[in-house]
Amino acid sequence: MEYRQITEGSTTFAAPVQDQNTAFPPGTAPVFYNTRMELNRDMTVLLLSCISPENYLDAMAATGVRGLRIAHETGTPAIINDRDPLAVAIIEKNAKTIGGNIRVTCDDANRLMCTERFDAIDLDPFGTPAPFLDAASRAAKRYLFVTATDTAPLCGAHLKAGMRRYFATPKNTEYHAEIGLRIMMGTIAKELIKYDRGMEPILSFAKNHYFRSHVRILGRVTAAETTMNHIGFVMQCPKCLYRTEQKGSLLPQTHICPYCGAETEAIGPLWMGPLQDKPIIASLLEKLPAMQLGTAKQMDKLLHQLLAEPETCTFYDYHIISRNLRVSPPPIDEMITDLTNLGYPTVRTHFAVTGIKTTAPLHIIEEWILSWNKERNL
Repeated sequence: MEYRQITEGSTTFAAPVQDQNTAFPPGTAPVFYNTRMELNRDMTVLLLSCISPENYLDAMAATGVRGLRIAHETGTPAIINDRDPLAVAIIEKNAKTIGGNIRVTCDDANRLMCTERFDAIDLDPFGTPAPFLDAASRAAKRYLFVTATDTAPLCGAHLKAGMRRYFATPKNTEYHAEIGLRIMMGTIAKELIKYDRGMEPILSFAKNHYFRSHVRILGRVTAAETTMNHIGFVMQCPKCLYRTEQKGSLLPQTHICPYCGAETEAIGPLWMGPLQDKPIIASLLEKLPAMQLGTAKQMDKLLHQLLAEPETCTFYDYHIISRNLRVSPPPIDEMITDLTNLGYPTVRTHFAVTGIKTTAPLHIIEEWILSWNKERNL
């Protein structure tokens, strides 16, 4: 097998050579190193430089790059696991070269998490994390980090698959990126609640092909009850852009849309609580300049967006609103400034280029867009 040396962050490791001309993900290498996940891994390295787990499990490691980096760049004792003996051989070779407090295991992830407990557990499977969440919700002592790459089922594009895997009803709305993240997080919450445990999200975000959430676990019945109160539904009108939020309920109650009179449809259950621990996000921004991270510029932009976003459960795409009104979309910065000055905090959202997070109701946004066009005789 041919290897190449790769440096990610401040960690250098060997990975099998992959044919860059094949379709993604490449099937030509027996152990897959995913270059597209560098920002994902950088974020976890940055986070673990600001919080202190006793140990960290990379449950499905492949080349082991995430766990290797955690051990090398943050000093956190790492357990790096994969069920493929070939992957484990590569990890062991890299661990020996890099050094540090690293333990390598070859086991099925669920079996390992049913026999041992770990302070922090990281699930980064190829596809859905759903089959691993039950074991992880019991085995993780203080932190659980989860990635999902099955964005189509989570966003409603593959409705039946989303319903099967997450026991929720997604919907392919204009704000589907946030829905996908919140359904994944709602599933994490439901698994923890089963065992009288709760969660507090620390750092959560969506990228083009995956969702990622880092949560703090709280082992108290009262925390489980508080977590349950953050489960709910977005009630979406099937005929227009109106939606409303229904928190703290496992049984959705339909509403009549005040715009068109249609009966709303339930999206969820999903996580409707905060996505971020804002003080920790601020700490990450302070720490970031001192870190050697390849995606630092992207991370800085993303973290500033996460820090600024108000805690609403959906966002509006102002281009879609303008299109529905049959008018020209206004400059986003002008709209953000004016809505904020009207008393509705509004910012760009990381979920979509033309998306805004705002406390303004739909009719206020529409009125402002129409007024902007009228003033310019458009």
